[in-house]
Amino acid sequence: MAKRDYYEVLGVDKSASAEEIKKAYRKKAIQFHPDKNPGDKQAEENFKEAAEAYEILSDPEKKKRYDQFGHQGFNGAGAAGGGAGGFSGQGMSMEDIFSHFGDIFGGHFSGGGGSYGGFSGFGGSSYGGGQARQKVNKGSDLRVNIKVTLNDVAHGIEKKIKVKKLVSCKACNGTGADHGSSYHTCSTCNGTGTVNRVQNTMFGAMQSQGVCPNCNGSGKIIDKKCDQCTDGVKREDEIITLNIPAGVYDGMQLSLAGKGNAAKNGGRSGDLIVVIEEIPDQELIRDENDVIYNLMLTFPVAALGGSVEIPTIDGKARINIAPGTQPGKVLRLKGKGLPSPNSYGTGDELINVTVYIPESLTDEEKRSIEKLRNAPNFTASKSVKEKIFSKFKHMFE
Repeated sequence: MAKRDYYEVLGVDKSASAEEIKKAYRKKAIQFHPDKNPGDKQAEENFKEAAEAYEILSDPEKKKRYDQFGHQGFNGAGAAGGGAGGFSGQGMSMEDIFSHFGDIFGGHFSGGGGSYGGFSGFGGSSYGGGQARQKVNKGSDLRVNIKVTLNDVAHGIEKKIKVKKLVSCKACNGTGADHGSSYHTCSTCNGTGTVNRVQNTMFGAMQSQGVCPNCNGSGKIIDKKCDQCTDGVKREDEIITLNIPAGVYDGMQLSLAGKGNAAKNGGRSGDLIVVIEEIPDQELIRDENDVIYNLMLTFPVAALGGSVEIPTIDGKARINIAPGTQPGKVLRLKGKGLPSPNSYGTGDELINVTVYIPESLTDEEKRSIEKLRNAPNFTASKSVKEKIFSKFKHMFE
């Protein structure tokens, strides 16, 4: 079944502001929340669909990518990374939805004594079975800029980079406790990492979950700290292999899951955010998946025709110029452009023809050209004029 347009899912226009998108998502989340619609599978699917739409449209980079490529923009580049960890793709579980978007509602709800990911609260508690979920400690993300050439974009490339980051201490297994075992369960939260408080809301009395102030959400109290690290992490250099997929573009962000900073006192490592920085080519201009080359012909070649050599992404190519080729004519080399980020076809190389008019002439050259001044074939016909002026006019429309 084809995915619905994300703007349609949230009921907003493409021009909607970030605040309008957020409000629309809040409305949909409340309408289709599983605890408000117990046993309703369609409501659950609508809830997931709205969360997925918001996850894309609330992020400026992802929204830009979606506006340009649609759903196809998230089907290939994410999975194409492979290699060391693989660039994370799309798709969220219910737990992801609750943990990532609960903050939109000003806190973690857990009505009726139950919760799932800190985001239930309409009385049904259909997710969680009455036990609060322990807070998952997550390390911070890292961001690196990776420079790529046009050739890298065309074929993809593997790059190795050295990153200084927080890594988990081997001496204490990242717990921060001596020998990894010198700790006990927090008595304030009974190891859950969260504490509850009741508050009145528009839906009635609800429990709001917060991080336990005694253990800072870890669920445990360290008796003796590890002497080899600080809070279970150490700063070290790590060599990371990046598999940059073909078709990436300047400003695009790829995420390498689990390759960011390690979490303090154990938990899940953050992600490595790879920002693509495209190095401008000296001869070819990129236009989405097409590349453009400005070819300047000499007057004799434009008039008489001939063979010329032009640059391509992969080297050089020789093309034939037809006699009487006019300035502004665009020639096309099919399939000589760049691949789509989703392996959805390949662009072309467009060759924009210009003609060089000599800026200075010898006396002999002047005499030769003067003889042709009034020759019939050296005066443009009406149809040629209209064709050239039409192209010029379209440049300003």
